[in-house]
Amino acid sequence: MSFINIDDLNVYYEKSGTKGRKVLLLHGWGQNTSMMAYIGEHLKKKFIVYNIDFPGFGQSDEPKKPWGVNEYKELIRNFCIKKKIDNPIIIGHSFGCRVALKYAHDYDVYKMVLTGAAGIRPKRGVDYYIKVYSYKLMKKILSLKFLNKYKDKLEKNAGSSDYQNTSGIMRASFVKIVNEDLRPILKDIDTPTLLVWGENDDAVPLSDGRIMEKEMKDACLVIFENDDHYAYFHQADRFNRVLDAYLKED
Repeated sequence: MSFINIDDLNVYYEKSGTKGRKVLLLHGWGQNTSMMAYIGEHLKKKFIVYNIDFPGFGQSDEPKKPWGVNEYKELIRNFCIKKKIDNPIIIGHSFGCRVALKYAHDYDVYKMVLTGAAGIRPKRGVDYYIKVYSYKLMKKILSLKFLNKYKDKLEKNAGSSDYQNTSGIMRASFVKIVNEDLRPILKDIDTPTLLVWGENDDAVPLSDGRIMEKEMKDACLVIFENDDHYAYFHQADRFNRVLDAYLKED
């Protein structure tokens, strides 16, 4: 359990294992190292594992301004430089997969295991845009001094739970991150990648996993039946067995 200073931010991480290839564990939005700890505990016998709290989560400092995926990717890059980590294995969940995909596009990654991987921006219908523009209009109207007391109620009832559970810099970061579509870079990623998906994932649909499997150069998809966005966590033992099989030669 340690901290490292990167770009004037104190970043919390946990290191386990003493030998083998180096593994990075990247948690999802709103989560922290605890969600990935059982993976690190399992892998530490054969690998050196770094379980990292992204800035703004867990025990790490919050960014000083809104960050996008690129800033988080560069944070991980600087972490690797400081820790002399080359060509790592990356295991990520949801938002952590966005960072992993960008990292693998720009830098060397030995293998990836991505579960419930966010990154493909959904196609929006007319109803969605009506809702968004109506919200923006109401927000502007409620900024008037005599209506300002209703503004908080409007924001509370708008957006996803991840959006509602953030504020300030992290809310602005969330908006910036979810509006970036990583689908165009999938075709350029040649890192061997195992995709693990919950069949009933309602946060990142299984159809996104099928797109990634098709468009990435070296990806295969494993489906956990009758489970959701946190299938990797609900079925921890099964997920670890899948990791063992996939990383057997490493």
